[in-house]
Formats: sequence, C-alpha cells, structure tokens
Amino acid sequence: MNLVEALSADVPLVCVVGAGGKKTTLYALANRLERAVVTATVRIPIFDDQVAAVEVTPDPVSALREADDWPLGLVPERERDDRYLGYGRETVTAIRATPGHGPVLTKADGARTRLLKAPDEREPQIPATADTVIPVASARVVGKPLTDDHVHRPERVAALTDLAPGDTISPEAVGTVLASRYGGRKRAPSTATVVPLINMVDDDELAATGREIADAVHARADVSRVVLARMQEPAVVDVID
Repeated sequence: MNLVEALSADVPLVCVVGAGGKKTTLYALANRLERAVVTATVRIPIFDDQVAAVEVTPDPVSALREADDWPLGLVPERERDDRYLGYGRETVTAIRATPGHGPVLTKADGARTRLLKAPDEREPQIPATADTVIPVASARVVGKPLTDDHVHRPERVAALTDLAPGDTISPEAVGTVLASRYGGRKRAPSTATVVPLINMVDDDELAATGREIADAVHARADVSRVVLARMQEPAVVDVID
C-alpha cells in the first residue's frame, strides 16, 4: 500500500494533527497528489521551498481559480520572518468547495516540534467538512519522560493516561492519546476517516514499538488502520488493520 492509499489522503480535505511529523506528512502528500493545496488553520512555518508556489492572500478562492503551479500553498498573512498565519475553518471549507484542484492538505494544530501532544480547549481547528483526519505521534517518544522536552502539554497527556508528569512514556500511553476523543480524535467529524500515523519508525526496534502503539489504538478506537512510517523518506513501514 502506498503512502496516499495508506493515509486515505486522496480526498477533498485532509487535516493533520498531533506531533512528530505533521508538516513532513503534509509536504510528502502534497508532492504525491495531483493539484494538491497546502494550507493551515493555525500558524505554519514558512514552507515556500516545499511547494511549487505560495499565495499569501485574504482571498484564497480567487487565487485558487487562477492558479497554474502545483502543489500550491495558500496562507492569509506572513506573521513574521519564520511563519505564516492560518485561515479560519470556514475559509478552508470554501477552499475545499472551489473546483479545479486536488486534495486540500491542512495543518490543524501545533506542537512546537515535540514528539507527542494532547490538544487544549481551543484545538484542533478542524473544519466540519474534513474527509480524513491524520493524528500523528512519534514512535521515538516511547521511553522518554513525560516532560516539556518531549511532549507538548504534558499535563494534558497525563490527564488522558495513567501517567504522572515525569513518568516514562509507554506504547499504551501513546496509543491512548492517539485514540482518545480528547486527544488525537478530538473534533474529528463523525463522517471523517481517522488514520493514526506513527512516525519516525526508523529501525526494527521502533517498528516493534509502533506495533504496540497500534494495538493500543485498536483496543480503544474504531479505526480501520494505523500506519507506521518514516515520513522523512517518506516510506510506509507497516499498516496495522
């Protein structure tokens, strides 16, 4: 199964959430899908070198109708030298509804480069029209302590698991976060396909860890599959049905 098939990404609107590879996933998909659009509902680092063109515009629908270069980035404003702002969810829904392009790939929350996260009360910013939601976590977080060094909002991860701040993170804890309606599946529309992605599966030991995480997800959530991958390559390592 190739990456696009594994992640159910050939659909009108894909939202990527979580930690440990969201942006890498967006860009890998953008370069494997026809006439893809990359955008965000939250802040996103400058990504001009990851797509054919970026349009900075308050009117993305008009820009999209005139687009010639693909994959295309759409953002409303450059906030500072290293990042763009994101659109509101309704605007991303309007982008989705505009004819003439392929999948709209959307960064829908932030994680400050950590390996695992649980969302706060304002997150994630997923449009109600999302067709696929991909919650991401890194296999490399297993064995690390539950601290700010490795986890975005560790106190929220603690609240979803049986861990206390500073405890060693287990595969079961990562799977619990990915599967939770207050974690990786938070605000995913009931009509959306949810495909958890375990990233940074770089060797056999991490693959075994990833399979343990996948088993924990399947024990807690009705998802069709969990994908293990190395998104830097990118490559699918395994698909756990």
